[in-house]
This record gives sequence, structure tokens and C-alpha cells, in this order.
Amino acid sequence: MIKSMTGFGRERVVTESREIMVEIRSVNHRYYEFSARTPKAYGYLDEKLKALLNNDISRGKVEVSVLIYNQDGVNAQIQVNKELALGYLNALRDSADELDLDDDLTLSKILRLPDIFTVVKITEDEEEVWAQVKAVAEKALERFVEMRVVEGMKMYDDITSRLDFLEDAVGKIETQSPSVTKAYEDRLYAKIKETLGDRNIDEQRVVTEVAIFSEKTAVDEETVRLRSHIAQFRDLINSSEPVGRKLDFLVQELNRETNTIGSKAQDLSITKLVVDMKSEIEKIREQIQNIE
Repeated sequence: MIKSMTGFGRERVVTESREIMVEIRSVNHRYYEFSARTPKAYGYLDEKLKALLNNDISRGKVEVSVLIYNQDGVNAQIQVNKELALGYLNALRDSADELDLDDDLTLSKILRLPDIFTVVKITEDEEEVWAQVKAVAEKALERFVEMRVVEGMKMYDDITSRLDFLEDAVGKIETQSPSVTKAYEDRLYAKIKETLGDRNIDEQRVVTEVAIFSEKTAVDEETVRLRSHIAQFRDLINSSEPVGRKLDFLVQELNRETNTIGSKAQDLSITKLVVDMKSEIEKIREQIQNIE
């Protein structure tokens, strides 16, 4: 089943160490174009995300946004500057002896002194971070693909109905074309006879020339090719593979054959059918611009 190139998916997970949110959005594009917005410290995630999404997305302009909030203290280690604390302690006790003061120093008082604590930032494990982000991204990707599938189903129904119309129109042209060609032959033959009057002519030669000329107005080859293209179109939109580019080519072929019928048509009713067919083909073209 065809999928739309437009989609959106979001997932948010909070763990003991961090909060992660991933958003995936896309619009139609001829190729797979990827861009990511990740926190500056996590730029190494960009290529990993690009490869992950490329497994499920072959076409479209895709943008991924990643937000990572580390829980307070998770990526930091508190260290006590023991040497500095000992220096404070010795200095205070010496001062107490000199000033004849009671030594009432306690651990809590020492720890209140400046620069006793040092906060050391811990280097994060990139593989651990990627494993967490990947799990969130996969969930967002599931929702993203689901939306593409839903949009694709709507497009499928619309395109199928238009293909039905084209097939019906081709059937009408096939029914009317022989009688139109025969009527054209008769009119042409009568006109030639009228023009030549009673002159001595080779009637068989006239008949042959009329037949050759009228053959140029026959559209049976075009209708056969149209039916073939429509059948191929149906096969492609039922395929599980990305088919957008192939459909674009087929639409051009549908339009080419229809234009040829229009240029050959010598009948108003067929001309009107051709106009309606071209309108439906153009609507199909608009739809497939957004098919993966």
C-alpha cells in the first residue's frame, strides 16, 4: 500500500537519569533529505538517527528534533577538597589556641567553608545515551509511519476512483471509435467523389487512399496502451515498495496517450471524454507528488 511523504511522530520518555523527547516530521521531496536538531553536546547522534530513519523512509524532507534533559546531579560528581578542609581546620584551631577560645568545630561547620566542595562533570557514555535515544526515536518513528500509512490510504482511495473513471472513459472511446472511423471514411470518400465528379478515376485507388488516411484517426493502439498503463498503476499502488517515481513516469505516459487520442479524434463526444480524462490525470499527478 502506498504511503504519503507527509508525516509526524513524537515520543517522550523519562528515565531515572534523563528525560528524552524525539519529534519526526516530513514533507514531500524528490529524495531522502535529512536534518536534525540536537543539543550541542549530542551532535554525534545526528548520523545515527539519519541511518535509523533511512531504514523506513526512502523519500521526503525529514526533520528530527531531539531534546535531552539530564536529571539534577546525574552527570556530576561531588568531591570534597580534603586538603583545603584540613588547612581550614588547622588554621582555626591555631587561632582558637592563640585567642584562648573553645574548640567547638564540627564537621558541619567545616563543610560550610568556601570551596570545600568541588563539582566534577562526568563524561557521559555515548553508547548508553544512544541506546536510550534510539528507543525513544523508534517509538516516534512508529507513530510517524502510521500517519504516513493513514494518509496513503486516503490517497489510494482517491487515485483508485480516478483510475476507474479513466478505464470507463477508455471503454467508451473503444466503443465509439470504430463507428467514428467508418463515418469519417464515408465522408472522406464522398467528398473525394464529389470533387472529382465524373472524371475517369481508379476507384480502388481512392478507396485505398481513404483507408490509409482514415487509419491515422484510429486510436485502438492508444487505448490498448492506456489500459496497460492503468493496470500497471494499480499494481504499483498496491505494492509495499516505494513507488512514487515510477508512478510519476506512468502519469506522463497516461497523459501522452490521452493527448494522442485527442489529436486524432474526429468526434465531439470523444473530444469531451479526452478533456475529462486529462482533468483526472492531472488530479492523479497532484496526488502522487506526495507519494513515497
